Amino acid sequence: MLQWLLSTGGIVTLAGVVVLALLVLPSIRVIGPTEVGLATKRFAFKDLEGHNPVAMNGEAGHQANLLPAGWHFKLWIVYSVRKFPWVQIPAGEIGVVIAQVGDSVPIGAKSARYKPEFGSFDDIAAFISGGGQKGVQRTVLPPGNSYKIHPVGFLVITSQKVYGLPVADEYIELERKHGNLTPATFGLAPEQLKLVQVGPRRFQKDDGKGGTEDGPVVDAVGIVTALDGDPLPSGDIACRLGTFADVGEMEKAGKTDADVIDVLLGNKNQKHNNYQDFQAFLDNGGKIGLQHDPLLPGAYALNPFLVRVEFAPMLVVNQGEVAVIKSYVGLPTVDTSGAGFKHGSIVRPGHQGIWQTPLRTGKYAFNPRCYAPEVVPTAILTLNWATAVSQAHNLDAHLSQIVARSKEGFESKIDLQVQIHVPDTVAPRVISMVGTMKNLVNEVLQAAVGNHFRDTLQGMPAIQFIETRSEVQAKATDHIRKELSRYEVETLGVYIQDVLPPEHLTDVLKKREIANQEVATYRMQQQSQAERVTMEKAKGEADMQAQLAKSKVTVDIEKNNADAKKAAADGEATYIREIGGAEASKIEAIGKATAVGYVAQKEALGPQATAIVNVMREIADGKVNIMPEVLVVGGNGGGAFDALASVLTQTLRGGAGAGLMSQPAASAAPAQGNGSRA
Repeated sequence: MLQWLLSTGGIVTLAGVVVLALLVLPSIRVIGPTEVGLATKRFAFKDLEGHNPVAMNGEAGHQANLLPAGWHFKLWIVYSVRKFPWVQIPAGEIGVVIAQVGDSVPIGAKSARYKPEFGSFDDIAAFISGGGQKGVQRTVLPPGNSYKIHPVGFLVITSQKVYGLPVADEYIELERKHGNLTPATFGLAPEQLKLVQVGPRRFQKDDGKGGTEDGPVVDAVGIVTALDGDPLPSGDIACRLGTFADVGEMEKAGKTDADVIDVLLGNKNQKHNNYQDFQAFLDNGGKIGLQHDPLLPGAYALNPFLVRVEFAPMLVVNQGEVAVIKSYVGLPTVDTSGAGFKHGSIVRPGHQGIWQTPLRTGKYAFNPRCYAPEVVPTAILTLNWATAVSQAHNLDAHLSQIVARSKEGFESKIDLQVQIHVPDTVAPRVISMVGTMKNLVNEVLQAAVGNHFRDTLQGMPAIQFIETRSEVQAKATDHIRKELSRYEVETLGVYIQDVLPPEHLTDVLKKREIANQEVATYRMQQQSQAERVTMEKAKGEADMQAQLAKSKVTVDIEKNNADAKKAAADGEATYIREIGGAEASKIEAIGKATAVGYVAQKEALGPQATAIVNVMREIADGKVNIMPEVLVVGGNGGGAFDALASVLTQTLRGGAGAGLMSQPAASAAPAQGNGSRA
C-alpha cells in the first residue's frame, strides 16, 4: 500500500482526493427548510454597474438568485454562501420593507412608489426591472405569513427583529453605532409594528379639580395623519379626497342640510383601503398632513413610517341634546344668519363656520380636529348656586353660593337654583353668541344672577330680604328672564333654596320667631279654652236635655199649681180678710162694750174689786188651776186677799196668765205684815 502511494499513480490519486476534499466538500451547501442561501460571487469578468449591490447578470457580488432549501454546490473559491431565515410576520403584526436596491426616490418623497407587480418583494428581479425605488416601501407585509425575501435587496423590520443584511452606507453606519439593527434603530417602537386596533377605549377626562382621570370605556375612531404626499392647498388644514367639490354640487342640486351632513360624516376610505394602500391614497389625490376621514373601529395594517393614528371618542348625542358643529374645514364661509345677527357667522353644513343645522340624537364618527362639536342640552337645565352639583351635566361645577351684604353690612349666603332651556332650533345661534355652554353659565348667567342678588340685598335690610323672599324671587325671575332673552335662552324659573344670614342675626330672628310663636301659642290656647267652654256648655246642655225637658214640664206643672194655689190663696185671703174684718169689728165692739162694763164696774165696785172679778172670770174661762202649788201665807194685815193675789201672780209669770197681762187691771195694794212663807 505504501509502495502504491509512493508510486506515480498513487500520488496522483492522493492529490485528487485532497483536491476533492479542499474544493468540492466546502462547496456543498445545505439550506434548511425555512432558510434561503445568499451566494456572493467573489470575482467575475464583469463588475456591478452603478450603486446596485445585487448582481443580476452574473457580475461579481451578491447574486440575485437565492438558494432554496436543499443541497447546493457552489464552488467556494468562486462563491461564498450565507444562510438567512425566511421573513416571518407573527399574527397581529406587520413587516415594514426597506429596499436597498432600485432607483433613487424623487426629491421630496419620503417613500418609494409601489407597483402591484412587486408583490411581496420576493422577486428582486421583478422589483428592479419594474422600476422599484430604494427606501421605505409604501405597502407592508401582512401578518401571519413567511416570505423568502432577498436579504441584501430588502431589510424587513418587525416588532422583534430586523431581517436582512445592511449594505447601504446609511444602514451600515446605523449598525456600527447601535450594534445589531432593531426597530428602535429606525425610530420605531414595537407597538408601531403591530396592527392598529381602533375600538372601545378609555380617555382622560377633567376631574373637576384641575386634573384628569380615566373616563369610562367608549367607542373610538382613529384620526389619521399622513407623513408623505404632496402639500395641502393653501389655507387647508386637512386633506379630503376631492376636497369639498361634491358639497358644492349638492348645494347646486338643492340638496338639504341633512343630505350634505350624511356625505360629510361618511368617508372615502374605500378608495385606499383605509390608508392601508398608501400608494392608492396618493394616486387618488391624498395629501400630506391631517386627514379629514377617520378610521372606524377595526384592525388595520398601516405603515408607521407613513401613517400616524391617534384616537378620539365618537361623538355621542343623547336624547335631550343637540350638537352644534363648529367647522374648521370646508367651503368658504357664507353667512346665513341675516343682517340682524351680529354675533358670528351661521353657515350651511360643508362651509367653514357654525352649522345652522345641529346634529341630533345619534353616534357620529367625527374628526374632532376638523370639527368642534358643542353639545347643548335642550331639556330643562337645572343649575345650582350651592355646594350641590348636578350630576346630569356638570355645567354648574364652578358655581357656588352667592355671598352678598345687606344694607346694614350683614353678610349672607344665598343658595339658588335656576332653570333654563335652550331650544334646539336656536342652539347654533346661542353658541355663536356665547361660544360654549360653560361660557353661558360661567360668564353670562353667573354675572346676571350674582349681581342682581347682590344689588337687591344691598338695598334692603337683611331681615326684610328674608321676610320678602317670595317677592325677591319673583323680581329675580323677571330680571334674569330679560337678561337671557338677549341670548335667545328661555328662563323657566329662579328659586331661592336657602338664605344663610350671619349667626348673630340668626339668633335674633330665632328669638323673635320664638316670641311670635309663643304669642300665637297663647292665642291658640286662649281660643282653645274658649272653644272648650263652648264645648262644655254644649256638652252640658246635651247631657241635661232630658232633665231640661222634664224641668220644663215640671215648671209648667208647678206654674199651673202655683196659679191654682194663688187662686186658692186669693180666695182664702179674701175670705180671711172678710172674716178678719168681721172678727175685728166684733172684737172692737166687744172691747168697747167690755171697756164700758169695766168702767161701770169700777164705778160700782171700785178698782180693786173690779180687777179681782175680771181675773176670776179669766181663770174660769181659761180653766186655770186655782189650787196653788205654792202656799202663800200673808202676814199681818195682808189677809186672804193678798195670798190669793200672790198665787195669781205666780201663775201668770209661768205663762198661764199671759193673756191677762195684756188686760188692764187695777193696782194691788202692797202686802202688809211681817212677810211671806213658802
